[in-house]
Parts: sequence; structure tokens; C-alpha cells
Amino acid sequence: MTVYVKLFAVLRQQYPHLGIGEKMAVELSDGATAGRLLELLNLPSHLVKVVFVNGIIRDRDYVLQDGDEVGIFPPVGGG
Repeated sequence: MTVYVKLFAVLRQQYPHLGIGEKMAVELSDGATAGRLLELLNLPSHLVKVVFVNGIIRDRDYVLQDGDEVGIFPPVGGG
């Protein structure tokens, strides 16, 4: 199956070829979870705070479906 991933803020630095807001197609086996996706992307775990699937916050055990759009965000600070 194919999911489409958008990385935000400092996470985009892990894939410098991606433009701002650009989606990356990732091939996964059927039944793959959001956590498995994070492992395959080799993102530093301390930099991953929130995973959205089709606009809804999901945990790492969430089973992805073909065509899902996944947004991955780092911790965000501000004041």
C-alpha cells in the first residue's frame, strides 16, 4: 500500500529534498501501523510529537490504510 507523508518544521530537515508542504509517497506492507511508518522513515523519536492521519490525531498503534495522508509534527513551542 502507499501512504502520503508530510513532515513539518525540523522534521523536514531529515528529508532535505522535500519542499515545504510537499508530500512523500511511502510504500508499506498491508497492516502497517503509524509506528512502523515512523521506524521506516528513521525519524528521531524525540522529535516526533504528533501524528495526524487524514486530519485526525492517531497513536503509533493505528493501522494505516492505502491512500492515507499522514502529517508528522515535532514538539512545538511558543508564547
